[in-house]
Order: sequence, then C-alpha cells, then structure tokens
Amino acid sequence: MNSLLRLEEIGQLLLAILLFTYLDYVWWVFPACILLPDLSMLGYLVNPKTGACLYNFFHHKLTTILIFALGTSLNMPILILSGIILFGHSAMDRIFGYGLKYNDDFKHTHLGEIGK
Repeated sequence: MNSLLRLEEIGQLLLAILLFTYLDYVWWVFPACILLPDLSMLGYLVNPKTGACLYNFFHHKLTTILIFALGTSLNMPILILSGIILFGHSAMDRIFGYGLKYNDDFKHTHLGEIGK
C-alpha cells in the first residue's frame, strides 16, 4: 500500500510541475519556492499544538486547491503559483513520508512515525 500511495503522490508532484509550466514564470521559480511551505514549521517554536496547526494548514491539499481556485477565479497569478507550490510541496513531503501532524509531536503524522 505504501508504494501505491507514494506513486499517487509522485503523480501529484508531476501534475504540479505540469501546471507550473503553463504559468508565465521562469523555470527556476518552482525549485526556488518549493521548500517555502516548510516555514510553517516555525510554529513549533511556540509549542507542538501551534506547530501542528500551522503546518497542517499549509500542507493540507484542500487548502492548496482552494488557493489555486481562488487565484484562477480572480485571475491572480501569484495565488495560482502559491496553490501550485503548496500542492507540489505537500505531495513531495508525502513521497518522503512526512504527513499531516498530530498535536503531540512533530514526528507523529497521519502516515505514521517519521523515521520508522
């Protein structure tokens, strides 16, 4: 099952890259921005609950799709880019086993314990 889920996430990352190619940005913007959603981990400096909430908001795929849809409906390229980057980043994280976080510990995710 893990291999099947990983393949699904690889497909979603490739979709994000494909969608990015339709935008009017130079190619290096995608790799330059792909790790920006991890700034949400700064919430863990407050406490695990705040960290998990902030991290999950920026790594939840419904959030990414809503940002993309809002950008598309308002014709705002920066929101479209943000949605694509968030979506691609979330898929990339899940490829490597980083899932949505529980409130108790950064390593406790919906995909299991990180590092096991």
